[in-house]
Amino acid sequence: MSQSPSPRLHALGDAALLCELPPPATLPAQQRIWALAREAVAWPEVQEVLPGMNNLTLLFDPQQVDAGELELRVLTAWPALAGQAEGTGRLVEIPVAYGGDQGPDLHDVARHTGLSAAEVVRRHAAGEYVVYLLGFLPGFAFMGGLAPELHTPRRREPRTAVPARSVGIGGAQTGIYPLDSPGGWQLIGRTPLALFDPAAEPPTLLQPGDRVRFVPESVTL
Repeated sequence: MSQSPSPRLHALGDAALLCELPPPATLPAQQRIWALAREAVAWPEVQEVLPGMNNLTLLFDPQQVDAGELELRVLTAWPALAGQAEGTGRLVEIPVAYGGDQGPDLHDVARHTGLSAAEVVRRHAAGEYVVYLLGFLPGFAFMGGLAPELHTPRRREPRTAVPARSVGIGGAQTGIYPLDSPGGWQLIGRTPLALFDPAAEPPTLLQPGDRVRFVPESVTL
């Protein structure tokens, strides 16, 4: 694996440390972030780890360690994490009804990309995606791996209500809305699977590091 730059470190108050990598977000960089999270969660002075996109926040007890000491510990641990960054999570297949009422923005994505709607579906379903992080809503998985030719900006006017389980494209990423919510991603389909169940263990269908494949259940052009 090629060398990854050391993270930039910023104190957030007196009890949190932000570890941030320079853009762009890549799978190797994100894997290194996960490796640092696995390492840091075992440090007794660290109370919680919060992985983000290209960053990690460490919540710590300032009575046990100050930010400067924790920064040194992070920078000391970082070079040794390269060998722990390999590996992927589960492969999860997500059935999708593409287009029609389930994917009202499919033709807008086709117009933006210059592809036919059928080709957008084919290429979206041909990819294998990696969950970089969960955020925005419980169980909302930000996924990397979208083919560059499918990159489409978010809608100029976000919807006030996006149906739960809608599959969308937002810029260079694809994702699934786990709950009814406002949102600005381009909706190309919908899955019958529940992404978030507070009574389940774990409550989210997807976890960071999981691989995702979308399987066309139906296509309405």
